[in-house]
Amino acid sequence: MTQQGTLGVAVIGTGKMGADHVRRINEVISGARVAAVVDIDEARAKAVADTADGCQAFTDPAAAMAAPGVDAVLIASPGPAHEAALLSAFERDLPVLCEKPLTPDSASALRVLEAEQKLGHRRVQVGFMRRYDTEFMKLKALLAGGELGRPLLLHCRHRNASVHSYFTNEMMITDSVVHEMDQSRWLLEQEIAAVTVLKPTPSSLSPEPLSDPQLVVFETTGGAIVNVEIFATCGFGYQVQAEAVCERGTARVGDAHGMLVNRPGAWGGEIAPDFVARFEEAYDREVQAWVNATRRGEVEGPSTWDGYAATAVSEAGVRAQATGERTIVEMIERPAFYG
Repeated sequence: MTQQGTLGVAVIGTGKMGADHVRRINEVISGARVAAVVDIDEARAKAVADTADGCQAFTDPAAAMAAPGVDAVLIASPGPAHEAALLSAFERDLPVLCEKPLTPDSASALRVLEAEQKLGHRRVQVGFMRRYDTEFMKLKALLAGGELGRPLLLHCRHRNASVHSYFTNEMMITDSVVHEMDQSRWLLEQEIAAVTVLKPTPSSLSPEPLSDPQLVVFETTGGAIVNVEIFATCGFGYQVQAEAVCERGTARVGDAHGMLVNRPGAWGGEIAPDFVARFEEAYDREVQAWVNATRRGEVEGPSTWDGYAATAVSEAGVRAQATGERTIVEMIERPAFYG
């Protein structure tokens, strides 16, 4: 770090998320600067690097991590590239903020988990940004406080207006419902033990061969039940909602009770168009928290264990989706290293 303590960050991946994080570090948060960017598309990397003073462009993550002025790494590349980038960061003992997924499968996630433990200290914060959303933070605090008693049920809704043409049924689990997997584990402080996926007759408006919507059910180790409606092509906007049903009351977030407008013959508010708009402040808060902790020499937030657990549950979800059967989540025991 510089004498002023500014954290020099290498951002790996300059697609939608990576470029947005570069903007966020440059313009929104404090205590950090973008020292390097990486993309296999050299022209795109250079174009993004030009938006940050003193930023270098690379096509190789390892070269960027070795560049002068790089103190930490933010990984926003496609999931299959995460393991190699994480292991390279470990070789240099660099702190990492890694966008989900940690890796695409539990076997590679386990390798990362074991490699971090060999370092003897945490190095990774996984980018589950809902933990930094104001509403979800309030729900977490309420449940943790015990005022409503033990959580019994968690009702979740996850709706997108549309998806890319390459989006698959499996991605409904691995790219979308994975957020509810982490959200549920965090809110309830329980692991997910089994997954069932139910499929109604698909919407006539959903693109083939997508079976959309679906209902995903989690059974937790503490006896709670979570149901998740995933509707990837609802057509009207982006919505994420959750309602906890507890022994002595309920609590719900995500209804977007912002400005309410009355117009001739109509009333209502706005619906976010996508996840970037809905969780913009959560992303800001997440990256700022990572920078603050890193400058203190600490690692906070969702851990490598959380990333591994979400991947293991995702694999069970994909199997349940394909078979229509209740599927047990196969995971190792949580290492004492992760508390």
